[in-house]
Amino acid sequence: MAKNRRGRGGPETVEETVDGGVAQLRPDRDRPRGFTLLIDGAPQSHVDLDDPAYLDFAYQRRLGHVVDLAAPSGKPLQVVHLGGGALTMARYVAATRPRSTQQVVEIDAPLVQLVRRVLPLESGWRIRVRGGDARAGLAKIPDGWADLVIADVFSGARTPAHLTSAEFVGEVRRALRPGGWYAANLADGPPLRFLRGQIATVHTIFPELCLTAEPAVLRGKRFGNAILLAADGQLPVADLTRRAATDPHAGRVEHGRALLDFTGGAAAVTDATAVASPPPPPEVFD
Repeated sequence: MAKNRRGRGGPETVEETVDGGVAQLRPDRDRPRGFTLLIDGAPQSHVDLDDPAYLDFAYQRRLGHVVDLAAPSGKPLQVVHLGGGALTMARYVAATRPRSTQQVVEIDAPLVQLVRRVLPLESGWRIRVRGGDARAGLAKIPDGWADLVIADVFSGARTPAHLTSAEFVGEVRRALRPGGWYAANLADGPPLRFLRGQIATVHTIFPELCLTAEPAVLRGKRFGNAILLAADGQLPVADLTRRAATDPHAGRVEHGRALLDFTGGAAAVTDATAVASPPPPPEVFD
């Protein structure tokens, strides 16, 4: 059921029930055509229809840094997005790298319909949105097709278990061209057991890794997002470090021996042992 709530002289909040819960597209008071997507009250992403290159959420800016450094400026990319949300990152790629070809896999069909109706994509953008499970959708990507795979999948604020295993990451690598990158948005809090296990898992498939997050998250002081970037070749660690350090929510980049030490000997996860990421504590969204 859809509900519209009119703001003071501005756009309305649009509220609808989708598969994942109650979705709201709430107007941004500071940006005339900006909207925040919330699911059951939890902020998911932000879109500015006037400026799709604007990224409001810190974790999405960190993904934006990855997109910026994945190829020379302006060069088109072939990108797979696992998890669509408000299609924020697909819009960013389209705006900053015209003529890019993108495939989005999003399981929540009513959410996709809501987003495309209220926050329409620009004509000419090469973005194909597929319905269905992220891992099943990834299996349909041809070998070596993608320059970049971005995984940002949450169900009830948790990443499903079958998207955390070494078998899943192996499927990601199959879909990537040689030299392509895998970026995953991971959410965890103290004692960071899930995050440490994910680093160990991805390292069984990709030799090069780096992790970007706010220092308090990396120290296990609070729950938050971390972006894990992986490749079979060298990563631009110095450039990522500079961008993270100058972000409005400054981040730290870990890589090399320090990152492997950070795992604390955590075991890699397989399909047989995988569990969903931990739920965020209630106060995260207060």
